[in-house]
Amino acid sequence: MNARNDLPGKNLRTCLLCVVAFVTAGGCVPAGEDPETGTGAGEAADLLLVGGRVYTLAWADPDTDGAPAPDAPVTGGNWQPDAEAVAIKDGLILFVGSGAEAEAYRGDQTRVIDVAGATVLPGFVDTHVHVAGLGQRLEQVDLVGVETEEEAVGRVVERAGGVPPGEWIVGWGWDEGAWADRYPTADLLSRRVPDHPVLMRGLHGFAVWGNRMALERAGITAETETPSGGEIRRDAEGRPTGTLINRATNLLTDALPVPSATQIEDRVVTGLEAMAEAGYVMVHQAGADADLMAALEALDVHGKLPIRVYAMLSGRDVGLLEERIRRGPEKAEPGGDMLITRSVKAYFDGALGSRGALMLEDYSDMPGERGTGATEYGFSTQRIARLMAAGFQPGIHAIGDAGNRLTLDFIEGVLADHPEARAVRPRIEHAQIVHPEDIPRFGHMGLIAAMQPPHQAEDKTWAEDRLGPERIRGAYAWRSLRRAGAVLAFSSDLPGSDYDIRYGLHAAVTRRDRDLQPVGGWQPQERLTPEEAVRGYTSWAAYSAHLESLTGILAPGMWADLTILSRDLIGTPADRYEEILESEILWTIVGGRVVHGEGN
Repeated sequence: MNARNDLPGKNLRTCLLCVVAFVTAGGCVPAGEDPETGTGAGEAADLLLVGGRVYTLAWADPDTDGAPAPDAPVTGGNWQPDAEAVAIKDGLILFVGSGAEAEAYRGDQTRVIDVAGATVLPGFVDTHVHVAGLGQRLEQVDLVGVETEEEAVGRVVERAGGVPPGEWIVGWGWDEGAWADRYPTADLLSRRVPDHPVLMRGLHGFAVWGNRMALERAGITAETETPSGGEIRRDAEGRPTGTLINRATNLLTDALPVPSATQIEDRVVTGLEAMAEAGYVMVHQAGADADLMAALEALDVHGKLPIRVYAMLSGRDVGLLEERIRRGPEKAEPGGDMLITRSVKAYFDGALGSRGALMLEDYSDMPGERGTGATEYGFSTQRIARLMAAGFQPGIHAIGDAGNRLTLDFIEGVLADHPEARAVRPRIEHAQIVHPEDIPRFGHMGLIAAMQPPHQAEDKTWAEDRLGPERIRGAYAWRSLRRAGAVLAFSSDLPGSDYDIRYGLHAAVTRRDRDLQPVGGWQPQERLTPEEAVRGYTSWAAYSAHLESLTGILAPGMWADLTILSRDLIGTPADRYEEILESEILWTIVGGRVVHGEGN
């Protein structure tokens, strides 16, 4: 078994002992055999995977936390696969071991897949997504990568040709961080597209841009009051220019037609199918209001969820939260739940790109501005504390160093009043800019840092302008947080970033973008090993959702959730990390069912 860098930190030892005991005491003994003699016929499997490079990611020594020493070199290519074959029955793993032993599980009705040397891993999990947004994005005008206002408007003009006058046109993907010093206005968009209301969401959802017809439909005028924690961009006469930032974005987005229940369900399924194709077996939905929860539950009841969903309730939907407090948090069952609801998503501050992240000191490129957060941004300490005391796991969005510090203070206070709430495993979503003095607090409180490797690759061109050369050292600090004992859970924050798992893994181990820039990596002291990066999307992701006894490693009795790739991600040498980007997702298996791959 692979025992290197295997546990997120000492705070996990007790929680994982039961799983370790299971794996080491008998988990690798074929079902149907005598554990003393190893004799007897194996039970016929439903699905048998053979000929693979299987990394179980199981741990051999529960007393070794695997956290690297402060001066440990960051290298790759030193790990070897544990097994060759996996047998699956009734949605659970039946056996993991050698190809020869696996033959005991081949029956007349067994489906056998020879993966021909491909890499078999515990299924990947994206721990922070907006999955309906992904489905919706696929319907919208794609603005990802546009560099000018003219280019973006041109794409809308092209779409307008096929849309009846008066109907909304929605786009998504212009980079509000990169455009922060040249936010677009309604002028060009209104001239080129005068007969449709147009709404263009920013890449990360913290800015929207509309034409004049859209502003009129939303009732946004010079007299419109700016909401707390937001900004309506205005001209010299006080008239809205067409761009709204942070909490003001709702003034425009709320004017869009309300989607039907069927539309929401269709968007969810479209998003989840795209995630399955990308190799994911589960997503953590970061914020679900009553309408989205209704869609998820309807799809679950009818068996239409293609992959698993760990749903975080929207911290802003008070009615939904009150209902869920009465029902209590859900716990997953060994049989294999597809929908689990035991957490809540709350926003503490805004985004770095739009200068909404709450900072301890002024933004380096905008003196006098420190962002917005806390109650000004709609965060309710009383409500989230009550949910934590009721057993719900909080996932608190915190970007700036002040946002993270105050979030840490809040969690610390709740744990002081309710020590039992430590068991809910509080998460800080993003933990993007953390003051060096606050990094050790993550480990001391046993917190999960739910972070996004793609953000570092995408933000590096302007992040240092916002923060300056000193504060940037606490940005996207994966290695520092891991060394401090934080549990790292990785994600894309889709649709705000590319959810391609290969992109996320490559960013985590290289601190470089798809163009392999910069040479040597950006702030390379914070990069991770390939195994750590994979664990951020597998075993540590499982822990972040209270699921480590059911999934995250490959062992008998665990959920049969697997991802199979053409290349060996963990064993890739450091001088060939770019090959990670070239790997192909061959199969995605959820509960023993092939949801993506040949012959599914």
